[in-house]
Parts: sequence; structure tokens; C-alpha cells
Amino acid sequence: MNDSGGVARNWAWPRKARGHEGTARALVGGAPQAEYTVEFDGRPLRAVSGQSVAAVLWSAGILAWRRTRSAGAPRGAFCGIGSCFDCLVTVNGAPNQRACLVPARPGDRITTQEGTGHAR
Repeated sequence: MNDSGGVARNWAWPRKARGHEGTARALVGGAPQAEYTVEFDGRPLRAVSGQSVAAVLWSAGILAWRRTRSAGAPRGAFCGIGSCFDCLVTVNGAPNQRACLVPARPGDRITTQEGTGHAR
């Protein structure tokens, strides 16, 4: 126990990587990954190896990439673990892909999904 009655913790922050102080990568000791480009609605986006499509979109500041069938309300990632279907997106012409589960690949063409994602 410590002075405040809580459990004492015996740990220290890892050594900070030069130029990456305070980043998640520095905290876990990660190394830079390969970078490549994907396309979202015709716009090139930077992606890093291992990112999901949702992570690539979030990194670019894109928070909504689908519209609901009835009201056309914007949707993006909600649960982030593949349980819901709010993050549906079209990847390389295949509709209804859960952006939080699909790994981004070099050259992917990602488009906003409207309604069911299928032609009427």
C-alpha cells in the first residue's frame, strides 16, 4: 500500500524514442511499418502496414463513410470489433465490408457505401 491507501505500483515509462515522445509507438516500443497508398472516393490516403480500413480512414480524419438506407444518416465505426454493421464500406467493388475488420492493402479502392451497397 502507498500513502493514499491505494496499491503501490512499481513501474516506469519506457525510454522515449527520439522524435516520438509521447506516442503510442514509443510507449510500446514499436518500429515503423511499411507505408503505402489506398484510395477513398478517389482521394489518395496514406496507410501503414497492419491497419484496418477503418484505421486508415480515421487517420485521415474521415469519421463517416456510409449512409443509412432510410434516412441517409452518416455512419462510421461504432463498435470497432465487427459486432455491428455501422462501418460498412465498399472495397475494390465488394460492398458490405466491415471497415473495422478488413485489413487495408496497397492499392485498395475504397468507396462510401450508399444504402445496401448493391445496385437497384
